[in-house]
Amino acid sequence: MDSTLSSKRPCSDAVRLSADQALRTRRSVRAFLPTPVPRTEVEELLALASRSPSGSNIQPWKVHVFSGALRQRITREIWAALDAGRAGEHKREWNYYPQQWREPYLGRRRKIGWDMYGLLGIPKGDFARTEAQRRQNYDFFGAPVGMMFTLDEDMEIGSWLDLGIFLGSLAVAARGHGLDTCPQAAFADFHRILRPLLGIPDNEIIICGMALGHADSDAPVNRLRTERAAPGQFARFEGFEE
Repeated sequence: MDSTLSSKRPCSDAVRLSADQALRTRRSVRAFLPTPVPRTEVEELLALASRSPSGSNIQPWKVHVFSGALRQRITREIWAALDAGRAGEHKREWNYYPQQWREPYLGRRRKIGWDMYGLLGIPKGDFARTEAQRRQNYDFFGAPVGMMFTLDEDMEIGSWLDLGIFLGSLAVAARGHGLDTCPQAAFADFHRILRPLLGIPDNEIIICGMALGHADSDAPVNRLRTERAAPGQFARFEGFEE
């Protein structure tokens, strides 16, 4: 066994965080160790996330979980499409971001980009290194487990909300087990590649992917800490006694 890897690898069986700790320490990790995550643990995390609320308890989420050779094949086929200059042929079936950016959202988006690329030592205008880092999305940032989340195409916006709650619950549950995640909407662009590989029918919309594993604590990109607005900036309180 690699002693270096062994010293960096946490033992998720021995790590259990409180709900408060899991929420406070959850982050989108962009560099993982190759340490395997057992299927039984992934199933436990999904069972915990399945307690998420959904309208009339319809539980609309569908999850495709994969590791090993299939995970590697997904990466290879998407990278091959990028290498062949076919990225423009692939576009998600829905819009994630607004068509017209405005503040404060534009500023927040720019800041995380500047902060992340600054940690990586990638200066503005270095398109080659920026693209190389972006491509790591499709390798699940080195995580051993990948997931893909879908909804039936006839589901309405309420089910999208339900799936969002489920995704958040899954990320917090993973953190509670000493694991980390990175939700990845970037995969939705490559739904035509993913469908045959994962057996996803045309009547399901691919919403996003997620990387799951043990964070590489030595990776500079994992020093990224995103800012959060205080409740007073986004919440309005009424009827409380001073």
